[in-house]
Amino acid sequence: MLSDFITQDKSRKYSLNDRGQLLFRSLTEGRVPAALNAGEAMSHRLGRWLFLSPVFFRMTRLELFLPVSIAVLFLGAVGSALARIEPVFFFYFSSSLSFEGNAVMFFFSWIGLFLLAEVLCYLLFRRTGGDLQLFAGLSFSSLPLAIFPYIHTVIPTIASRYVLLVLQVWTLLLISSALSFGKGLRLDRSIIVSLIILYFNIVLLILQGRLT
Repeated sequence: MLSDFITQDKSRKYSLNDRGQLLFRSLTEGRVPAALNAGEAMSHRLGRWLFLSPVFFRMTRLELFLPVSIAVLFLGAVGSALARIEPVFFFYFSSSLSFEGNAVMFFFSWIGLFLLAEVLCYLLFRRTGGDLQLFAGLSFSSLPLAIFPYIHTVIPTIASRYVLLVLQVWTLLLISSALSFGKGLRLDRSIIVSLIILYFNIVLLILQGRLT
């Protein structure tokens, strides 16, 4: 959260950068430059909306957060089954599976994503623990893609592709937020993990012949 205001020297000691010194002087003098105040406020609000930070702050209260996350998974599973589309992580494809098969595939897709995220967090950053929090966070992150099947059934196929693209990007941001809160990663590192998962998804689909 302070990465815009601090820097690190060769001995790994932190200090304020130019922007941090400006902010420090402004705070100690009891004033904040208008441009800095407006810019930070706007970006902060945008980030809160995109990453749903207030929601993920409640991940520690699993008695409230976990049921909501599971409900999101059920929403996506039912939607996939009704729309007869098969989910594969970030993507959907026409399906010949049964109602139950498409529903189960939605659950398996996000369980697989959770396991992949766990492995990547350990291999890249040696982060362990917080498994239940991460599972709940990733389950909630499926919300944009969970509502897509319902949108897909009421708008033309061509338009739904563009809607899916927007929801895929939003899901990527939510996964990054879930990794940040669940594993205690900096947001830039959690975005790296999210992008690797996306690339893995694309490569998997190319190998399956679903993407060309």
